[in-house]
Amino acid sequence: MQLYYDSIYLAPHLDDAALSCGGQIFAATAVDQSVLIVTITAGDPPPGRLSDFANSLHKRWELVADVIAARRREDRAACNILGADYQHWTIPDCIYRRHPETGEPLYPTWNDVIRAIHPAERPLVDQLARQIACLPDHARMIAPLAVGNHVDHQLVRQAAEQAVPSGLLYYEDYPYVRDADLLAAAIAPGISDWQAQVVPLRTADIAGKAAAVAAFASQVSTFFNGRSDLEQQINNYARQVGGERLWTRQTGT
Repeated sequence: MQLYYDSIYLAPHLDDAALSCGGQIFAATAVDQSVLIVTITAGDPPPGRLSDFANSLHKRWELVADVIAARRREDRAACNILGADYQHWTIPDCIYRRHPETGEPLYPTWNDVIRAIHPAERPLVDQLARQIACLPDHARMIAPLAVGNHVDHQLVRQAAEQAVPSGLLYYEDYPYVRDADLLAAAIAPGISDWQAQVVPLRTADIAGKAAAVAAFASQVSTFFNGRSDLEQQINNYARQVGGERLWTRQTGT
């Protein structure tokens, strides 16, 4: 950990920074800029029985014991490839979180995951905002747009906006951003004026991003059909947008 970073990226999950921003992070650290990736929901599941949905994801990931510890190891490997420092916060992924009174899973299905944040988690947004405000000094902070409406991405965006009322940058959540309608929903007009900034990437930056994404071996099957498909899709999207995009907004009065 350093006292100052050129850029701090807020990642809802242990693969989001690599998937969405890996190219620009690789490019920045290659010229000795300092980068910190803060993964918000990197905590272990609470004790007790997991939901059927969570168990089905563990099966897909081919992870049985110490699942999140294994995913944190993947993230450390990815951050090493990207040249970034990291923090792993202790909040569990939404698939593990439970209602504080009933103990029932808050998000027991995929449809629940892509709806609004559960009302019981309103205090969690405030808690995260306070934690984000205590991060090291930095030149810029980059948060997810929450393209695709994943509840953990919404959580991080709302907390970041609360902690950083002006000057916040936003990244496009890959792979959800491949759907233009989902991107349009995340930057809905009438609330803010949005402006995109393309971050050009060299071939080496894209290759570094692909290698970092591949370090999340348990997650590759979720989005790709093997390493070759991963590299092709990462390259295709980079060519489509000219690299990676960041967004800024000016809130209307």
